[in-house]
Amino acid sequence: MAILLATDFDPAELAQWHALLAAELPGETLVFDRAACAPEDIDTAIVANPPAGALAGLPRLQFVQSLWAGVDRLLRDATVPAGVPLARMVDPAMNEAMAETATWAVLGLHRGFFDYLAQQRDARWLQHGQRRADEVSVAVLGLGEMGRATCRRLSASGYRLLGWSLRGTPVPGVDVHGGDPGLATVLSAADIVVNLLPLTAATVALFDTRRFAQMRRGASLVNLARGAHVVEADLLDALQGGRLHWAVLDVFQAEPLPATHAFWSHPRITVLPHVAAQTDPRSAAKVAAANVRAVRAGRAPRDLVDRVRGY
Repeated sequence: MAILLATDFDPAELAQWHALLAAELPGETLVFDRAACAPEDIDTAIVANPPAGALAGLPRLQFVQSLWAGVDRLLRDATVPAGVPLARMVDPAMNEAMAETATWAVLGLHRGFFDYLAQQRDARWLQHGQRRADEVSVAVLGLGEMGRATCRRLSASGYRLLGWSLRGTPVPGVDVHGGDPGLATVLSAADIVVNLLPLTAATVALFDTRRFAQMRRGASLVNLARGAHVVEADLLDALQGGRLHWAVLDVFQAEPLPATHAFWSHPRITVLPHVAAQTDPRSAAKVAAANVRAVRAGRAPRDLVDRVRGY
């Protein structure tokens, strides 16, 4: 049987992934092109933004492993077989990278470093008051692997932590809330809100005028999850009206962010080009291969997606 590697990688990326996966899966046949073998010979697919239809018409397909943590794009593709188990990428290296970025953003907002950068452009020497970390409340939305890793880092830095997830599952050292009323409670109590939620039907356009109004006046937003979580016009209005102080954004409705977009030149928005936690092929290949070996051995793979919940 063969493993289909269905991606949008350029040739150099594809060669790197092929070499790493081949080393982890000795004896397996890895193909980039479906035409390289008969459709019935493919039983596994390892995917990263596969073209629409790439997984259709594979009668013996039994497992799909995503190389990305988010699977919203895959779930929107009606040609991905609904009955085939799908696993998302949960890589400890990626979790720590996300926690590093979130901690950098929180520290920069807490200590006013983004404000000082703006002052530097204007050659202004102005010192602001300095709060201790334990005087700053940080809300982490989404308490999966990345969210918990972020909470651990922020807790070690001394911040007061609030958390929110749909179910409100407890996390040590975090004041966790769940459900819609809990979200309003968390937003109203936080100086900085870090969004790490999966993108589902329930979280699309979550940050709109109503949610921004629930946030503490002068709070800041850090969005490291998906661009579709934020209504961009409403965010601009919230910044303009003083409801929010700053926004650190790594993800956007359209990517790459168009050169004419208002976010580029906004004085209180920090733009990152979707780099908060990039997949590291060296570690992710090991995670993907371990799941493939589990399926081959008749064991359940890790981190299967609940298609009803959307993650």
